[in-house]
Amino acid sequence: MHMESLRLIVGLGNPGPEHAKTRHNAGFRFVDELAAQVGARWSIEGKLFGEVAKANIGGHDVWLLKPATFMNLSGKSVMAALRFWKIEPEQMLVAHDELDLAPGVARLKFDGGHGGQNGLRDTMKLLGHGKFNRLRIGIGHPGHKDRVTGWVLGRANADDNILIDRSIDDAIAVMPLALSGNFNEAMKRLNTNKE
Repeated sequence: MHMESLRLIVGLGNPGPEHAKTRHNAGFRFVDELAAQVGARWSIEGKLFGEVAKANIGGHDVWLLKPATFMNLSGKSVMAALRFWKIEPEQMLVAHDELDLAPGVARLKFDGGHGGQNGLRDTMKLLGHGKFNRLRIGIGHPGHKDRVTGWVLGRANADDNILIDRSIDDAIAVMPLALSGNFNEAMKRLNTNKE
């Protein structure tokens, strides 16, 4: 099983205040909250097409990245960061919104498809595979595929927002384990949280 420690955590989202509270920005919300809890500061890094912060979590240094490329071009920023910091894909965690999980549920996984998530899709297209870690932050599903775009680009209601924040806190609680190379234990703890 996979014992690499994490060196890079990417939050997926769309830049700009008009997107800040949308469901699609759950990944940004996760890394923003993670940075805030450890006092890491963001700075714009032009050559990485995004904002970066260096965080120390449970004694482990990790880079945080928020691509500024818009969701469907996220891979450009991700690839630049992997190359620049000489990080292997399996040492990366990508946090993203997940239609197939209810608000309040967050799950860790390694590898798999993109499930229609455009940031994952672009990253996997440029990488040529999906062998990296994901944090899937549940946003729920609107019930019909034709309503998905409006749903992800819309804002969650107050109750769902509280649940999403709670799932983000649950995920942050297992980050020290994931960063120490004990990803499987982190996964077990987070994934057995009650639905």
